[in-house]
Amino acid sequence: MSDVITPAIIQEHGLNEEEYARIERVLGRAPNLLELGIYSVMWSEHCSYKSSRLHLKKLPTKAPWVICGPGENAGVVDIGDGQAAIFKMESHNHPSFIEPYQGAATGVGGILRDVFTMGARPVANMNALRFGAPEHLKTRHLLSGVVAGIGGYGNCVGVPTVGGETDFHPSYNGNILVNAMTVGVAEIDKIFYSAAAGIGNSVVYVGSRTGRDGIHGATMASTEFSEDTEEKRPTVQVGDPFTEKRLIEACLELMSTDAIIAIQDMGAAGLTSSSVEMASKGGVGFALDLSKVPCREDGMQPYEMMLSESQERMLMVLKPGHEAEAQAIFRKWELDFAVIGQITDSGNLSLTFEGDLVADIPVPSLTDDAPIYDRPHVQPSRRAPLSPDQVARPDDYGAALLQLMGGPNLSSRRWIWEQYDHMVMADTIQRPGGDAAVVRVHGTQKALAISTDCTPRYVAADPKEGGKQAVAETWRNLTAVGATPLAITDCLNFGNPERPQIMGQFVGAIEGMAEACHALDYPVVSGNVSLYNETNGTGILPTPAIGGVGLLKNAQRMAGLAFRRTGDRLILIGETKGHLGSSLYMMDCLGREDGTPPPVDLVAERKNGDFVRSQIEAGLLDAVHDLSSGGLAASLCEMALAGNMGARIDLAPLSLPAHAALFGEDQARYLLAVSKDNLAEILALAEKAGIDAVDLGETGGSSIHIADVLDVPLDDLRKAHEGWMPQFMARADL
Repeated sequence: MSDVITPAIIQEHGLNEEEYARIERVLGRAPNLLELGIYSVMWSEHCSYKSSRLHLKKLPTKAPWVICGPGENAGVVDIGDGQAAIFKMESHNHPSFIEPYQGAATGVGGILRDVFTMGARPVANMNALRFGAPEHLKTRHLLSGVVAGIGGYGNCVGVPTVGGETDFHPSYNGNILVNAMTVGVAEIDKIFYSAAAGIGNSVVYVGSRTGRDGIHGATMASTEFSEDTEEKRPTVQVGDPFTEKRLIEACLELMSTDAIIAIQDMGAAGLTSSSVEMASKGGVGFALDLSKVPCREDGMQPYEMMLSESQERMLMVLKPGHEAEAQAIFRKWELDFAVIGQITDSGNLSLTFEGDLVADIPVPSLTDDAPIYDRPHVQPSRRAPLSPDQVARPDDYGAALLQLMGGPNLSSRRWIWEQYDHMVMADTIQRPGGDAAVVRVHGTQKALAISTDCTPRYVAADPKEGGKQAVAETWRNLTAVGATPLAITDCLNFGNPERPQIMGQFVGAIEGMAEACHALDYPVVSGNVSLYNETNGTGILPTPAIGGVGLLKNAQRMAGLAFRRTGDRLILIGETKGHLGSSLYMMDCLGREDGTPPPVDLVAERKNGDFVRSQIEAGLLDAVHDLSSGGLAASLCEMALAGNMGARIDLAPLSLPAHAALFGEDQARYLLAVSKDNLAEILALAEKAGIDAVDLGETGGSSIHIADVLDVPLDDLRKAHEGWMPQFMARADL
C-alpha cells in the first residue's frame, strides 16, 4: 500500500479535512498510512465517542455499591460476601447486517471478553435484537442468521443465554440491531483493570493468531450504510467459540496467580485500541515490535496487524519474572503467547517492524485529546396527546386480543430461546420468557436478576420520556421477580448524529435516562454508543437499550409470572388512566404510531416497585408481572399462558372505556396473583402505603374471560401466541 496520503484515502479512513489537519499538527508532519489508520480507528465514533462524550457525562455513575463505573472493560457492583457482579452490553449492529451469523457470534465473543478480562467468570448472556418488518425480504434471513450466531457461540463456549428481547419495525429494514450483554461474577479482591504500569515491563500477546479479518471494523461501524453495504463483508470478524473457551480458562487460571499487572481484550480496533487504552490509562508509552505478533497469514504488514479485529485475543502487562509461568499456562491451553514489547516512559505508541520504526504517535492524541463535538441538536415537534375517544375501539375485542398476542411484537419468542442453551452451568433458576432471567450465584443463596428492555416508539415520540421509560422498565422487570435493582449498562443505538434531529433524540434520551437513574438509585456502570445506524439517510427508531442487573439476597423468595393456583385474586397495582398514545394496540391493530407516549411518574415508579418487592421478600407474593407493551390485556394473557390457567376479570372498577382499560400502557403498574390467605394483608398494606390497588378478578378456568368484553379460550390464545414465529420462519414466500 502506498504511503502517499491523498484526499480520497483520508475520506476512506472516515476522517474529515479538519481532523486530518489536526493529526498533522499533533505529529508536526504528515502521517504515514499506518499512522493514519491508527488515528482513523481511534477517532472513530465507535472508539472515541466524539459526538456523545459531552452528553454521557450527564448520566449518574456512582453509588455505595458501585465498585467501578464507565471507563473500564465492564462495570462492577458489590453483591455482598466479598463478591462482585461484572457486566456490560455492546452493539454489533453493522457486522450483523452484513454477515448475520458471524456478526452476532463475534458480538457475543467480544462482550464475553470484556467481562472475563476483569477477572469474572461469565455466568449469563442476554441480548436485545431489532429487525425490520416481517414482510421485508431480508428480515427472515437476518433473524435466522443472528439467532444461530448467538446460539452457536454461546452454546459452544458454555455460558447460558438466559433471555433478551426481539422486536420488529420497518425502520430497521436496512440496519438491524444486535446488542449483546454478559454478566459475570468475581471475587472483589481479584478484579483486574487495564491501566499499564512499570517502565520496562513486558507487553504480552495471548490467544489466537492475527489474521486479515475485521480490518477497519470500527470505522465501518461508524458510518451509515449505502448501496455498497455488501462490499463491506471483509470487515466482519470471524469467531471461534472453542478458542474463546480455552482463553477464558487460561486467563482465569493466570489470574489466580500474582502475575498480571494489567489486561485488556482486543475488541474494536484490535491491537491498536488495546495497546493505546492500556498505555493511556497508565500514563505510559508502549514500544511494540510487530515482527513478533503471531500471525496466521503470510506476509501480513503492520497496517493489517494493528487494524485487524481477529477474535479471541488479549493483551497483558506482566510482573517481571512471570513470563515463563504465564507462557506455560497458555501453552497448556494450546494458545499463542508472545512478548511483543515493553512499557516506556516516552508517552508514545512506538511501533517497529523488521528493525524499522514504522509509527510513532503521542498516546494522549489518540484518547483524551481526540476530537469532541458539540453537535447541533433540536428536539422533535411535540405530538398531540390522544384521549381514548380519539382511538378507535375494536369491533371484536377477542379478535383484537388474538391479533396482538399472535402478532410479531407480542408473540412467543420460544423459537428463538430454544436455540440457546439457557441451562448450561446449572444455575439458571428463572428461564427466558419472564420479566427477568434469574441466575443463582453459585454455591450461595443469592441470585442475580437480568433484563434488557427499551420501547423505541416511545423514544421516537418523546425522547426524554422514552429514555425515562426504558430505564424504569428494566427497574420494574427486576423488581417483578423480587430483585433489588443495582445498576444498568446501556447500548445507545441512534442514527446519524450530524443531523440535528437525530442528535436531539440522543440528547433527550440521555436526559430522560439520567433523571430516571437518579430517581431510582440505579446508576449506569458501563455501556456503548452506536451511531450512524441508518441506510441512505433513513435512520432507525432511536433505541437506547437498557440492560439491568439486580440482586436477590435469598433466591427462595422469588416471583415468576405464571399463575400458580386457581382462585388467586388478581390485583392491579398502580394508577390506570388508559393511555393509548404510541401504544402497541394502535400500531399493530390500527396501523397508527401517533400520540404522546405514556408519562413516567418516577415517584410512583419508586413507590409502587418498592411495595411490590417488599411483598415478594416477605413471602406474600409469588406471581407478579409488570405492565408494559400491550397493557393489562398482554400481561394477563402472558401470566395465564405461563401458568396454563385462565382468568376472569371485570373492568368496571377501572371506570374506563374497555379498549383504554385493556390496551392502555400507563406506567408504574404490576399485576399480582394473590392467594386468598394473603389478600387482606396485601390490600391493607397497599392502602397504608398510599398505593393504588384494584381487585379485578381471579384465576381459574380455561379461557381469558373479561366481563361484557370478551371470552377467548386459552387454547386459541396459545395457538396464536406460540404459532406466529415458527410459521413466519417456515414461510416459503420470503
